Amino acid sequence: MKKHNFSAGPSILPQEVLLKASEAIIDFDNSGLSLIEISHRSKAFVDIMEKARALALELLGLEGKGYKALFLQGGASTQFLMVAMNLLEKRAGYLNTGAWSQKSIKEAKILDDIYEVASSAEANFNYIPKGYDIPSDYDYFHCTSNNTIFGTQIKAFPKCDIPMVCDMSSDIFSRQLDYSQFDIIYAGAQKNMGPAGTTLVVVKEDILGKVSRKIPSIMDYKIHIKQGSMFNTPPVFAVYTSMLTLEWLKDLGGIAGIEIENEKKARLMYSEIDLNPLFKGFAMKEDRSEMNATFNLVNDNLKDTFETMLKEAGISGVNGHRSVGGYRASMYNALPLDSVKALVEVMSELESKA
Repeated sequence: MKKHNFSAGPSILPQEVLLKASEAIIDFDNSGLSLIEISHRSKAFVDIMEKARALALELLGLEGKGYKALFLQGGASTQFLMVAMNLLEKRAGYLNTGAWSQKSIKEAKILDDIYEVASSAEANFNYIPKGYDIPSDYDYFHCTSNNTIFGTQIKAFPKCDIPMVCDMSSDIFSRQLDYSQFDIIYAGAQKNMGPAGTTLVVVKEDILGKVSRKIPSIMDYKIHIKQGSMFNTPPVFAVYTSMLTLEWLKDLGGIAGIEIENEKKARLMYSEIDLNPLFKGFAMKEDRSEMNATFNLVNDNLKDTFETMLKEAGISGVNGHRSVGGYRASMYNALPLDSVKALVEVMSELESKA
């Protein structure tokens, strides 16, 4: 039985994407070779890379606006340092909204001074700070759009007259935004786009080349742009599967289409959390993530019963992160509404038994 996969990442992928990717692993495009055997310099794979990069810009509405899309390695964790190496000259401002924000701050501090414009650490990151000032003489402002661990999401991004960088690892391609307000967007593929192994970076070219430091080649966005994401051997399978997922998303109506489905899932999930007296949401209501719903049992004595029921219903991956405890339902693009309905039914059934 296929389980209802609420894993926070690596996460669920569309079944049709998994089928096409698995076929390509055996025999890619009737070539007699596996996808992971073909040369990354071959026309076949160069076409895949170019299509994946083009689809990313198309879906984000950034075609012809001076942006380049890259598929790199090292996850978002490498981008924490790479962003700073390419943009940080004197000082930068960071919004601290959780574990991944903290890690990005830690890496950037290796190079220079970092200023926290605001933080929600005092409340264990259960809300998004608002009303903070972003100094106009800083090199850039960095934020994390969605906080997987704590279940919060930025609903309105600040206006600033310096470059804005956003880690969108856990909500990329999930909702309509004016993506041109960002100068760099980066996202690990393993939540809304593909398997672990590649990271999408979308960068506005005209912000590059302004730091005085010498940047190692592997960390230099300009070199990766010039080489078409082929400076070193790319993660062939991860890029191909990401391309398939982006095609799947485009066929659904793009971000506008998937946003409607994501809103349905989130509305159903949070309605149960709020109406069922056995559960309590973790994040402040106005900042709740549509990707990651975090919640706790009011009575821990029901924990064993609830988790047995979840297992019997084929529901997987809902244990909360150790920083928060409780439960986390990750509702990424590929998760069907029926899976959320199955989880809500178990929660409702628990109420009837209690």
